[in-house]
Amino acid sequence: MKKNIFILISSFMIFRLCYSQNNGTKTDDYGRITISAYVPSDIGSLNAPAQNALKNRLDRMITKNGLGGASYDQRFILTAKVQKLSSNKVPSTPPVYDYEIEVTFIIGDAIEGTIFSSLSTTILGSGNTESSAEISAIKKIKESSPEYQKLIDEGKKRIIEYYNSKCDFILKEAQTLASQNNFDEAIYKLTQVPEVCKDCYSKAMDAVAPIYQKQIDRQCKISLNDATNAWNTNQNSTGADQASSYLSNIDPNASCYKEAQALSDKIVARLKEIDQREWNFKLKQQQDDADITKERIKAARDIGVAYGNNQPKTITTYNIRGWW
Repeated sequence: MKKNIFILISSFMIFRLCYSQNNGTKTDDYGRITISAYVPSDIGSLNAPAQNALKNRLDRMITKNGLGGASYDQRFILTAKVQKLSSNKVPSTPPVYDYEIEVTFIIGDAIEGTIFSSLSTTILGSGNTESSAEISAIKKIKESSPEYQKLIDEGKKRIIEYYNSKCDFILKEAQTLASQNNFDEAIYKLTQVPEVCKDCYSKAMDAVAPIYQKQIDRQCKISLNDATNAWNTNQNSTGADQASSYLSNIDPNASCYKEAQALSDKIVARLKEIDQREWNFKLKQQQDDADITKERIKAARDIGVAYGNNQPKTITTYNIRGWW
Protein backbone atom coordinates (compact mmCIF):
# COMPACT_ATOMS: atom_id res chain seq x y z
CA MET A 1 0.00 0.00 0.00
CA LYS A 2 2.79 2.41 0.84
CA LYS A 3 4.33 1.65 -2.52
CA ASN A 4 1.05 2.51 -4.24
CA ILE A 5 0.77 5.82 -2.42
CA PHE A 6 4.34 6.64 -3.38
CA ILE A 7 3.56 5.83 -7.02
CA LEU A 8 0.43 7.97 -6.86
CA ILE A 9 2.23 11.01 -5.51
CA SER A 10 5.15 10.51 -7.90
CA SER A 11 2.73 10.27 -10.81
CA PHE A 12 1.20 13.64 -10.02
CA MET A 13 4.66 15.17 -9.73
CA ILE A 14 5.65 13.75 -13.12
CA PHE A 15 2.42 15.08 -14.61
CA ARG A 16 3.09 18.54 -13.13
CA LEU A 17 6.67 18.66 -14.38
CA CYS A 18 5.71 17.60 -17.88
CA TYR A 19 3.29 20.48 -18.24
CA SER A 20 5.54 23.00 -16.56
CA GLN A 21 8.42 22.22 -18.86
CA ASN A 22 6.48 22.02 -22.12
CA ASN A 23 5.09 25.40 -23.12
CA GLY A 24 3.88 23.98 -26.42
CA THR A 25 1.44 21.54 -24.85
CA LYS A 26 -2.19 22.22 -25.76
CA THR A 27 -4.13 22.89 -22.59
CA ASP A 28 -7.60 21.38 -22.19
CA ASP A 29 -10.66 23.30 -21.02
CA TYR A 30 -9.90 22.66 -17.36
CA GLY A 31 -6.29 23.79 -17.52
CA ARG A 32 -6.45 27.08 -19.35
CA ILE A 33 -7.32 30.56 -18.20
CA THR A 34 -10.99 31.11 -18.92
CA ILE A 35 -12.92 34.36 -19.20
CA SER A 36 -16.69 34.70 -19.51
CA ALA A 37 -18.43 37.36 -21.60
CA TYR A 38 -20.88 39.47 -19.63
CA VAL A 39 -23.20 42.23 -20.84
CA PRO A 40 -24.80 44.08 -17.90
CA SER A 41 -28.48 44.97 -17.97
CA ASP A 42 -27.64 48.66 -17.52
CA ILE A 43 -25.26 48.65 -20.46
CA GLY A 44 -26.52 51.98 -21.78
CA SER A 45 -28.71 52.95 -24.71
CA LEU A 46 -28.37 49.74 -26.73
CA ASN A 47 -31.59 47.90 -27.50
CA ALA A 48 -31.93 44.12 -27.07
CA PRO A 49 -30.77 43.07 -30.58
CA ALA A 50 -27.69 45.30 -30.31
CA GLN A 51 -26.94 43.91 -26.83
CA ASN A 52 -27.07 40.38 -28.23
CA ALA A 53 -24.75 41.44 -31.04
CA LEU A 54 -22.31 42.86 -28.48
CA LYS A 55 -22.45 39.66 -26.41
CA ASN A 56 -21.61 37.67 -29.55
CA ARG A 57 -18.65 39.96 -30.26
CA LEU A 58 -17.33 39.52 -26.73
CA ASP A 59 -17.69 35.74 -27.03
CA ARG A 60 -15.80 35.79 -30.32
CA MET A 61 -13.07 37.97 -28.84
CA ILE A 62 -12.63 35.47 -25.99
CA THR A 63 -12.65 32.43 -28.29
CA LYS A 64 -10.30 34.07 -30.78
CA ASN A 65 -7.73 34.48 -28.04
CA GLY A 66 -8.09 30.95 -26.66
CA LEU A 67 -9.80 31.94 -23.42
CA GLY A 68 -13.06 30.06 -23.87
CA GLY A 69 -13.79 26.80 -22.13
CA ALA A 70 -15.23 25.31 -18.98
CA SER A 71 -15.34 27.75 -16.11
CA TYR A 72 -17.89 27.27 -13.38
CA ASP A 73 -17.19 30.11 -11.00
CA GLN A 74 -16.99 32.66 -13.86
CA ARG A 75 -15.11 35.15 -11.72
CA PHE A 76 -13.05 36.55 -14.58
CA ILE A 77 -15.14 38.41 -17.13
CA LEU A 78 -14.88 40.48 -20.27
CA THR A 79 -17.61 43.08 -20.19
CA ALA A 80 -18.47 46.28 -22.01
CA LYS A 81 -20.33 49.52 -21.48
CA VAL A 82 -21.75 51.59 -24.32
CA GLN A 83 -22.28 55.34 -24.39
CA LYS A 84 -23.96 57.12 -27.30
CA LEU A 85 -21.85 60.16 -28.19
CA SER A 86 -23.94 61.52 -31.04
CA SER A 87 -26.80 60.59 -33.35
CA ASN A 88 -28.11 62.01 -36.58
CA LYS A 89 -31.15 61.20 -38.67
CA VAL A 90 -30.86 61.93 -42.36
CA PRO A 91 -34.34 62.76 -43.75
CA SER A 92 -34.19 60.45 -46.74
CA THR A 93 -36.43 57.65 -47.99
CA PRO A 94 -35.91 55.46 -46.13
CA PRO A 95 -34.27 57.56 -43.40
CA VAL A 96 -30.66 56.92 -42.42
CA TYR A 97 -29.50 56.95 -38.82
CA ASP A 98 -25.87 57.74 -38.07
CA TYR A 99 -24.63 56.81 -34.60
CA GLU A 100 -21.34 57.46 -32.85
CA ILE A 101 -20.84 55.30 -29.78
CA GLU A 102 -18.07 54.81 -27.27
CA VAL A 103 -17.52 51.23 -26.12
CA THR A 104 -15.46 50.60 -22.99
CA PHE A 105 -14.15 47.04 -22.64
CA ILE A 106 -13.03 45.77 -19.24
CA ILE A 107 -11.47 42.50 -18.10
CA GLY A 108 -11.55 41.95 -14.37
CA ASP A 109 -12.33 39.86 -11.32
CA ALA A 110 -16.08 40.24 -10.95
CA ILE A 111 -16.06 38.65 -7.48
CA GLU A 112 -13.52 40.92 -5.83
CA GLY A 113 -14.40 43.83 -8.13
CA THR A 114 -10.86 44.32 -9.45
CA ILE A 115 -10.20 45.70 -12.93
CA PHE A 116 -7.33 44.01 -14.77
CA SER A 117 -7.34 45.79 -18.13
CA SER A 118 -9.56 48.23 -20.02
CA LEU A 119 -9.93 49.83 -23.41
CA SER A 120 -12.23 52.52 -24.82
CA THR A 121 -12.90 52.94 -28.52
CA THR A 122 -15.19 55.10 -30.63
CA ILE A 123 -17.24 53.44 -33.38
CA LEU A 124 -19.52 54.80 -36.11
CA GLY A 125 -22.58 52.96 -37.39
CA SER A 126 -25.33 53.64 -39.91
CA GLY A 127 -28.66 52.03 -40.74
CA ASN A 128 -32.22 52.59 -41.82
CA THR A 129 -33.42 52.08 -38.24
CA GLU A 130 -31.98 52.98 -34.87
CA SER A 131 -31.50 49.29 -34.12
CA SER A 132 -29.70 48.58 -37.38
CA ALA A 133 -27.44 51.61 -36.83
CA GLU A 134 -26.46 50.31 -33.39
CA ILE A 135 -25.85 46.80 -34.73
CA SER A 136 -23.82 48.27 -37.60
CA ALA A 137 -21.55 49.95 -35.07
CA ILE A 138 -21.20 46.79 -32.95
CA LYS A 139 -20.25 44.73 -36.00
CA LYS A 140 -17.26 46.99 -36.56
CA ILE A 141 -15.67 45.53 -33.44
CA LYS A 142 -12.97 43.30 -34.92
CA GLU A 143 -11.82 40.73 -32.38
CA SER A 144 -8.51 40.23 -34.17
CA SER A 145 -7.48 43.90 -33.96
CA PRO A 146 -4.16 44.55 -32.15
CA GLU A 147 -5.83 46.83 -29.61
CA TYR A 148 -8.09 44.02 -28.44
CA GLN A 149 -5.18 41.58 -28.40
CA LYS A 150 -3.35 43.97 -26.07
CA LEU A 151 -6.44 44.17 -23.84
CA ILE A 152 -6.62 40.38 -23.64
CA ASP A 153 -2.89 39.91 -23.07
CA GLU A 154 -2.88 42.36 -20.17
CA GLY A 155 -5.93 40.65 -18.68
CA LYS A 156 -4.27 37.23 -18.96
CA LYS A 157 -1.13 38.55 -17.30
CA ARG A 158 -3.10 39.95 -14.39
CA ILE A 159 -5.08 36.71 -13.98
CA ILE A 160 -1.82 34.76 -13.73
CA GLU A 161 -0.65 37.27 -11.12
CA TYR A 162 -3.94 36.74 -9.27
CA TYR A 163 -3.42 32.98 -8.99
CA ASN A 164 0.21 33.30 -7.97
CA SER A 165 -0.57 35.96 -5.35
CA LYS A 166 -3.57 34.03 -4.00
CA CYS A 167 -1.93 30.62 -4.20
CA ASP A 168 -1.34 30.16 -0.49
CA PHE A 169 -4.97 31.04 0.17
CA ILE A 170 -6.17 28.56 -2.49
CA LEU A 171 -4.01 25.80 -1.01
CA LYS A 172 -5.16 26.57 2.53
CA GLU A 173 -8.79 26.63 1.46
CA ALA A 174 -8.38 23.23 -0.21
CA GLN A 175 -6.74 21.79 2.91
CA THR A 176 -9.57 23.15 5.05
CA LEU A 177 -12.16 21.57 2.77
CA ALA A 178 -10.28 18.26 2.87
CA SER A 179 -10.19 18.36 6.68
CA GLN A 180 -13.99 18.66 6.57
CA ASN A 181 -14.18 15.62 4.24
CA ASN A 182 -15.21 17.86 1.34
CA PHE A 183 -12.66 16.14 -0.88
CA ASP A 184 -14.44 16.71 -4.18
CA GLU A 185 -14.62 20.46 -3.64
CA ALA A 186 -11.01 20.56 -2.45
CA ILE A 187 -9.82 18.78 -5.58
CA TYR A 188 -12.00 21.05 -7.71
CA LYS A 189 -10.41 24.15 -6.19
CA LEU A 190 -6.92 22.84 -6.89
CA THR A 191 -7.58 21.64 -10.43
CA GLN A 192 -9.07 25.03 -11.35
CA VAL A 193 -5.61 26.61 -11.19
CA PRO A 194 -4.57 27.05 -14.86
CA GLU A 195 -1.44 25.30 -16.03
CA VAL A 196 0.01 28.56 -17.35
CA CYS A 197 0.18 29.77 -13.74
CA LYS A 198 3.21 27.55 -13.31
CA ASP A 199 4.22 28.34 -9.73
CA CYS A 200 0.76 27.94 -8.27
CA TYR A 201 -0.15 25.07 -10.59
CA SER A 202 2.86 23.08 -9.40
CA LYS A 203 1.89 23.57 -5.77
CA ALA A 204 -1.74 22.72 -6.50
CA MET A 205 -0.81 19.48 -8.25
CA ASP A 206 1.44 18.52 -5.34
CA ALA A 207 -1.52 19.09 -3.00
CA VAL A 208 -3.99 17.07 -5.09
CA ALA A 209 -2.37 13.64 -4.62
CA PRO A 210 -2.67 13.32 -0.81
CA ILE A 211 -6.19 14.78 -0.84
CA TYR A 212 -7.22 12.34 -3.53
CA GLN A 213 -5.73 9.51 -1.45
CA LYS A 214 -7.81 10.60 1.54
CA GLN A 215 -10.87 10.71 -0.68
CA ILE A 216 -10.51 7.15 -1.97
CA ASP A 217 -9.60 5.89 1.51
CA ARG A 218 -12.77 7.38 2.97
CA GLN A 219 -14.91 6.06 0.12
CA CYS A 220 -13.32 2.65 0.57
CA LYS A 221 -14.33 2.47 4.22
CA ILE A 222 -17.90 3.51 3.41
CA SER A 223 -18.24 1.02 0.55
CA LEU A 224 -16.63 -1.79 2.54
CA ASN A 225 -18.97 -1.16 5.46
CA ASP A 226 -22.01 -1.19 3.18
CA ALA A 227 -20.80 -4.37 1.47
CA THR A 228 -20.18 -6.08 4.81
CA ASN A 229 -23.65 -5.17 6.09
CA ALA A 230 -25.26 -6.39 2.86
CA TRP A 231 -23.46 -9.73 3.09
CA ASN A 232 -24.08 -10.23 6.80
CA THR A 233 -27.78 -9.59 6.25
CA ASN A 234 -28.08 -12.14 3.43
CA GLN A 235 -25.27 -14.66 3.13
CA ASN A 236 -26.51 -15.98 -0.17
CA SER A 237 -26.45 -15.04 -3.85
CA THR A 238 -28.72 -12.05 -3.22
CA GLY A 239 -26.45 -10.68 -0.52
CA ALA A 240 -23.41 -11.36 -2.69
CA ASP A 241 -24.87 -9.33 -5.56
CA GLN A 242 -25.71 -6.48 -3.19
CA ALA A 243 -22.21 -6.56 -1.73
CA SER A 244 -20.65 -6.51 -5.16
CA SER A 245 -22.42 -3.26 -6.01
CA TYR A 246 -20.52 -1.63 -3.12
CA LEU A 247 -17.22 -3.43 -3.60
CA SER A 248 -17.08 -2.33 -7.23
CA ASN A 249 -16.67 1.28 -6.05
CA ILE A 250 -13.42 0.57 -4.22
CA ASP A 251 -10.24 1.93 -5.73
CA PRO A 252 -7.42 -0.65 -5.74
CA ASN A 253 -5.06 1.94 -4.23
CA ALA A 254 -7.31 2.62 -1.26
CA SER A 255 -6.05 1.74 2.21
CA CYS A 256 -8.78 -0.86 2.87
CA TYR A 257 -8.39 -2.68 -0.43
CA LYS A 258 -6.93 -5.78 1.26
CA GLU A 259 -9.95 -5.91 3.59
CA ALA A 260 -12.23 -5.67 0.56
CA GLN A 261 -10.30 -8.49 -1.06
CA ALA A 262 -10.69 -10.57 2.09
CA LEU A 263 -14.47 -10.00 2.09
CA SER A 264 -14.65 -10.91 -1.58
CA ASP A 265 -12.74 -14.14 -0.93
CA LYS A 266 -15.06 -14.90 2.00
CA ILE A 267 -18.14 -14.46 -0.20
CA VAL A 268 -16.66 -16.71 -2.90
CA ALA A 269 -15.93 -19.45 -0.38
CA ARG A 270 -19.40 -19.26 1.17
CA LEU A 271 -21.23 -19.41 -2.16
CA LYS A 272 -19.26 -22.49 -3.16
CA GLU A 273 -20.07 -24.04 0.20
CA ILE A 274 -23.84 -23.57 0.01
CA ASP A 275 -24.60 -24.23 -3.65
CA GLN A 276 -21.33 -24.70 -5.53
CA ARG A 277 -22.01 -21.43 -7.33
CA GLU A 278 -19.17 -19.49 -8.93
CA TRP A 279 -19.26 -15.80 -8.14
CA ASN A 280 -18.22 -13.82 -11.23
CA PHE A 281 -17.54 -10.54 -9.44
CA LYS A 282 -13.94 -9.33 -9.33
CA LEU A 283 -12.55 -6.31 -7.54
CA LYS A 284 -10.84 -3.62 -9.56
CA GLN A 285 -7.31 -4.79 -10.12
CA GLN A 286 -4.17 -2.87 -9.33
CA GLN A 287 -2.37 -1.70 -12.44
CA ASP A 288 1.21 -1.23 -13.53
CA ASP A 289 2.97 2.07 -12.92
CA ALA A 290 2.19 3.56 -16.34
CA ASP A 291 -1.53 2.85 -16.02
CA ILE A 292 -1.62 4.19 -12.48
CA THR A 293 -0.08 7.45 -13.69
CA LYS A 294 -2.76 7.97 -16.32
CA GLU A 295 -5.68 6.70 -14.29
CA ARG A 296 -4.88 8.61 -11.10
CA ILE A 297 -4.52 11.89 -12.98
CA LYS A 298 -7.71 11.32 -14.93
CA ALA A 299 -9.64 10.24 -11.85
CA ALA A 300 -8.68 13.34 -9.87
CA ARG A 301 -9.47 15.65 -12.78
CA ASP A 302 -12.80 13.87 -13.29
CA ILE A 303 -13.71 14.54 -9.68
CA GLY A 304 -13.09 18.25 -10.22
CA VAL A 305 -15.08 18.24 -13.45
CA ALA A 306 -18.00 16.37 -11.87
CA TYR A 307 -18.09 18.75 -8.93
CA GLY A 308 -18.01 21.75 -11.28
CA ASN A 309 -20.82 20.30 -13.40
CA ASN A 310 -23.06 20.27 -10.34
CA GLN A 311 -22.43 23.92 -9.51
CA PRO A 312 -24.51 26.89 -10.72
CA LYS A 313 -23.18 27.93 -14.12
CA THR A 314 -23.94 31.62 -13.81
CA ILE A 315 -23.24 34.19 -11.14
CA THR A 316 -26.24 36.50 -11.08
CA THR A 317 -24.64 39.29 -9.07
CA TYR A 318 -21.26 40.70 -10.02
CA ASN A 319 -19.21 43.14 -8.03
CA ILE A 320 -18.50 45.62 -10.85
CA ARG A 321 -19.64 48.79 -9.15
CA GLY A 322 -17.30 51.62 -10.01
CA TRP A 323 -15.99 49.99 -13.20
CA TRP A 324 -17.51 52.71 -15.38
